[in-house]
Amino acid sequence: MGRLTRRAFPWLVLAGILVAALSLRGPIIALTPVLPDIIVDLGISSASAGLLTTAPVLMFAALTPFAALLIRRAGPELALLLSLGGVLIGTFVRALPGFGAMLTGMLIMGAAITIGNVVIPVIIRRDLPPERTAIATAAYTATMNVGSLTTALGTVPLAAITGWSLALLLWGVFTVVGIGLWIVHMVRSRSESTTERISGESASAEAITGPMPVVVDSRIAATLRRPIVWLLLAAFASQSAIYYAMSTWLPTILIETTDTDAATAGALASLFQGVAIAGAMLAPALLKYVGAVPAAVLMGACFGTMVLGMLLAPELAGVWASFGAIAHSSGFVLIFTGLVRVSRTNGEAATMSAFVQGGGYLFAAFGAPLMGALHESSGGWRLPLLGVLAVTIVYTTALIAAMLVAFRRA
Repeated sequence: MGRLTRRAFPWLVLAGILVAALSLRGPIIALTPVLPDIIVDLGISSASAGLLTTAPVLMFAALTPFAALLIRRAGPELALLLSLGGVLIGTFVRALPGFGAMLTGMLIMGAAITIGNVVIPVIIRRDLPPERTAIATAAYTATMNVGSLTTALGTVPLAAITGWSLALLLWGVFTVVGIGLWIVHMVRSRSESTTERISGESASAEAITGPMPVVVDSRIAATLRRPIVWLLLAAFASQSAIYYAMSTWLPTILIETTDTDAATAGALASLFQGVAIAGAMLAPALLKYVGAVPAAVLMGACFGTMVLGMLLAPELAGVWASFGAIAHSSGFVLIFTGLVRVSRTNGEAATMSAFVQGGGYLFAAFGAPLMGALHESSGGWRLPLLGVLAVTIVYTTALIAAMLVAFRRA
């Protein structure tokens, strides 16, 4: 029956996943182009503003086990519907007056998105033919970046017409469409008496193909004694910290260091999201034709180019943001390709992925507030960018070491 369901509705399932993916990063990125207006209108500090993008990342780190439990109890279809519903509720709460409401809305979004992060790869593996799961996962990852790109580009023009609060609220239309499409799928699926549930098999290593936490295996101690796990954690944590810090502050840096207006700054910063779509496709080619270690060196160089470029010539931010986007998305593929390669069992792969992502997101959550605090204390962006450069050195060192271990038999 499960196979019949997959054959009958693969395009509807895929469409539902992709539309849902638009709501899994875009709402977080949407407020970054209007952060200067938010700071002024709400009378908050830069560090406090950084908490708005940090809150969802903290949820990613903290709520993975609860998300996994919910999915086991409710089933994947209902879990994804609850995820989208939570994003929509968070969108409405965020639009209420006051910093407290905005922060609460972002926390709700982060909790809801955590469920989506966990369940979508499971649905892809379960409901689509095995030979199509890699393509579907790539499309899902790319669509999340499309959502980020769209909101980064569109928020400022919308805010010019409606005000930033209503502009952020209007992005909820993606979530509404996703909810409607997923309900249609659930109704059709129920009519076919689909009864599949998440099992140990559905959390296997083959499902670790996208930016999501996975269910943890019980043999944690043995896994954590492996040095490669800590190398991968260091690489993922530093990469994620750079990504969320720069996603949060790049438009503001442009506004304050160049003659760029808010709309142009948002458009230039959107390259940090948009080029990542192509960057994810670059990593497999690099692994095949130049090798893992040279690819890791190249990703570190790309991040370094982004930071040094912003320090020396911020007026060329579009170029530097493109380098950063390639480093982020390609580096993600390198990290998780290495993780799957060194995992000795399916359970160990699951444990490693959960530990690397949970710890990495926890560390990354401090990136944006710390960068904002350094800006306030120094009165400029030179010191914060030098801090990002220091994290880039850690990232490059950890990624090269991890690739040496993971691909030493290649």
